[in-house]
Amino acid sequence: MRTIRRDDFNPTKNTRVCSRHFNATDIIVTASGLRRLQKGTFPVLFEWNGYERPVPRPSVWDRRPRPDMDIPDSGSDSEMEVVTVAPAHDYCVIPETGERASVLTEENEALRLQIRELQHQVEVLQLRQRFGIERLVGSDADIRFYTRFASHSHFMAFWRLVEPAVNSKMVRITSAKTTASASSSNTVSHQTTKLPPIDELLLFLMHLSAGLLLRDLAERFCIHRSTASRIVSTWTHFLYFLLGSQRLWIPSEVVRAHLPPEFSAFADTQVVLDCTEISCQTPSSLLLQSEVFSSYKSHTTFKAMIGMAPHGAITFVSGLYAGSMSDREIFKRSGIAKLLQPDMAIMVDKGFLVDNLAGCKVYRPAFLSRKKQMSREDVRQTQSIARLRVHVQRCIRRIKENKLFDKEIPLCMWEH
Repeated sequence: MRTIRRDDFNPTKNTRVCSRHFNATDIIVTASGLRRLQKGTFPVLFEWNGYERPVPRPSVWDRRPRPDMDIPDSGSDSEMEVVTVAPAHDYCVIPETGERASVLTEENEALRLQIRELQHQVEVLQLRQRFGIERLVGSDADIRFYTRFASHSHFMAFWRLVEPAVNSKMVRITSAKTTASASSSNTVSHQTTKLPPIDELLLFLMHLSAGLLLRDLAERFCIHRSTASRIVSTWTHFLYFLLGSQRLWIPSEVVRAHLPPEFSAFADTQVVLDCTEISCQTPSSLLLQSEVFSSYKSHTTFKAMIGMAPHGAITFVSGLYAGSMSDREIFKRSGIAKLLQPDMAIMVDKGFLVDNLAGCKVYRPAFLSRKKQMSREDVRQTQSIARLRVHVQRCIRRIKENKLFDKEIPLCMWEH
């Protein structure tokens, strides 16, 4: 280190010193042509002891041999002959210039078209990379398949109704600790996912309507599966409380104003009622199994009552009850009797023996009872009621088109 004057230098096995710092006699050439240092030699040629760098080696061009060229003496009387070489092409000719310009114009136009096509392909790939409502704008068929809304305009109309509550009342589910703190402090959590709220609604409806699994939804929307699960849980609770707080019941004068002509014989009908069942997970407790087991479906089910106005609007939805509960008991517990007035009438199936509970007129198909044959009037009334009651069954069928109801509903989703 003292020889090269570098006190803080720590050499390693890969450290090298330039050969210019050694004397020519210190370097030997082996039989194989390799240059080696003699043992005991040290670098001695440095700038501080008068060492000068050698002249740089000439470049390849300078070292290249050339034939001798006779260069005339500038001081002689002979004059150099100037040779003018004609250009290979004359680009100043007007006809060729016009043709060349037209070719360039055509090439530029072709390139512009290609750029537009590539830009369109990039936009399509970006839409396909992440699922969103923008991807479904031009197809009402896709909107119906993924959301059960009739068209994109219907979906956007529903979104405009719930959007103010999303920004002010939605409490997002992130974890048990954060949810408990948000509930205790009555604060609304902020956006915690990279999806816009309208795409979160689309994700929830795709899970409900198309029955897509969380893994599939996470792949479509480019998010984690746990994030997709939290979005579904958040929107389930949010829509349950938001839509559950809305009054569906329609006043009798509004119902009669929109009464279809088919109900002219039953003009005082306020609501058409029917019950429906959805399969649920089988409880481990035998007592609970006996409560939710339905002899009609031969399976454990949840049961609910749906009410429809004569013109087709849903006006009543009860809570979920055990599948073994009768239609009469559900009618009694649902609280619909408090909404009925003496001047109203309800249309029900044979299982609704609620004449003493309704407090109004009841249209129900006639029983044969102990008669051998129904009267002509009873047959006609039964047929008329059956033709009108089929609309509430079609309404229930549209509800059950949501693929989520095709599989068993977990018991944890049952609101007691």
